[in-house]
Amino acid sequence: MPPPTHRSGFAALIGRPNVGKSTLLNQLTGEKLAIVSPKPQTTRNRILGVVTRPEGQVAFLDTPGIHQAKGELNRYMVEVALQAADEVDLVLFVIEPTGTEKQEVGPGNRHILERLQKTGKPTFLVINKIDTIPKPVLLPLIDLYRREFPFAEVLPISAKEDDGVEELFQTVLRHMPEGEPLFPEDVLTDQAEKTLVAEYIREQVLRHCRQEIPYSTAVLVDFFDESEREPPPGTPPGKLAGLIRISGSIYVERDSQKAIIIGKQGQMLKTIGTDARKAIQRLLGAHVYLSLRVRVEPRWSERPEGLKKLGYE
Repeated sequence: MPPPTHRSGFAALIGRPNVGKSTLLNQLTGEKLAIVSPKPQTTRNRILGVVTRPEGQVAFLDTPGIHQAKGELNRYMVEVALQAADEVDLVLFVIEPTGTEKQEVGPGNRHILERLQKTGKPTFLVINKIDTIPKPVLLPLIDLYRREFPFAEVLPISAKEDDGVEELFQTVLRHMPEGEPLFPEDVLTDQAEKTLVAEYIREQVLRHCRQEIPYSTAVLVDFFDESEREPPPGTPPGKLAGLIRISGSIYVERDSQKAIIIGKQGQMLKTIGTDARKAIQRLLGAHVYLSLRVRVEPRWSERPEGLKKLGYE
């Protein structure tokens, strides 16, 4: 018997903000690689998540939500997403039902489909959040989108409930070209630990702060000391041991935003730091000492040099 065919390739998760692309990436990989929040524009950069199985390997690219781009940061995020669609073997166009009886292809999704038509890449329609709608709504929604675009596959899922995610992976894998693995089997992402730490801190700002704050926030890790990270001999697996010292800066655009993040008597910053530290400890498997400060970088999201300084190139 000939050996089973091994397949490998890249797939991009493309769609409007808040349709669940990051939740899907985390569910596919079994790890929290992308931060998640109900606020728009949570994902700002392309995030790689690699799923490796004996029969094949798929490298998924989570991308920022595509939206009407106003300002330098918005344009940057939309460009990141559209560029990813050009570079992969397969596109997963993720949508969510509208939550009303009358389903429609809105102008935002129609614009994305027009751009995807130009890439010429095989495209799946992934209908997420099917746990939020009655089943009879699904078939008319599928028919509606099939009339708009020649999708290679249509996959209804609920990323949050892990419903249909394994079937999605297997279907994606079947469409990948034959080939050897693209990454060593122990590689999960190309994100450096410092990058993930910065994102975990930003996630807590998104969680705890008022609506006007998150969009104007960026986080940089200034100091990452692993000199005491090595656990003592005999430490049981899974037990936190060793120490990593981290200091980070939360950047905002105005002094008034800085005051909100620090909070009365520093309470808000303390809450952000406490919750971020717990998440970072789970990520790194070690005790973490985390020090945070808030800095003002005026209009950073509107200036190319501001974006560059804060890591959005």
